[in-house]
Amino acid sequence: MLRRLYDWTLSLASGPRAPAALGTVSFVESSVFPIPPDILLIPMVIAKKESAWRLALLCTVTSVLGGLAGYMIGLFLFQQVAEPILAFYGYLDKFDQFSTVFKDWGWWFVFIAGLTPFPYKVITIASGAAGLSLPVFLLASVVSRGIRFFVVAGLLYFFGPPIRDFIEKRLGLMFTIFMVLLVGGFVLIKLL
Repeated sequence: MLRRLYDWTLSLASGPRAPAALGTVSFVESSVFPIPPDILLIPMVIAKKESAWRLALLCTVTSVLGGLAGYMIGLFLFQQVAEPILAFYGYLDKFDQFSTVFKDWGWWFVFIAGLTPFPYKVITIASGAAGLSLPVFLLASVVSRGIRFFVVAGLLYFFGPPIRDFIEKRLGLMFTIFMVLLVGGFVLIKLL
C-alpha cells in the first residue's frame, strides 16, 4: 500500500497541478495540517530536477505565509478557543510563564521548529498567542523554512538518483522514522 501511495505521489508530482498542490500543502501544514510538504517536494524535485530551486522557493514562501496564518490564529483566536480550555484544566497561569519564556527565546523556538520535524504549526500558533514580535517571527520562519526546503531540494538536485534509490529501497523504514518523529513531536508538546 505504501509503495502504491509513493508511486501515485510521484505521478502527481509530475502533473500540471503539482505546484499548486505543493503550495497548498505547504501553506496549510504551517498552520493546521499534519502532513509536511516534503511528501510532495521530494518526488517533484526527483521528477523535474530543473525545478528544484523554484519548488524550494514556493515551499518557503507558502510555508511562511501559512505560518503567518497560524500566528494570526494564535493572536486573534487564543482568547475564544485556547484560553477557556487552559483555564478549565488549570494551565492558564502556566501559559503566562510560557509566554514570558517564549518572548525571550521565541526566535529559537521558531527557528528550531522550522527546521525539524517538530510540528511547526504549534509554534506558529504559540507565537501569536504569546505575542512574539511579528518581525522576529517572520525572520526566523523565512530563515529556517528556507534552509529546510533548499537543503532538501539541493540534496535531491545534486544526488537525486542515489537518494531516490535509497528512499525507494527503504520506503517502509523512512515512513516509520517520519511517523515516529511526528508522534514524538506531539508527545513533546504534551510534556511541555
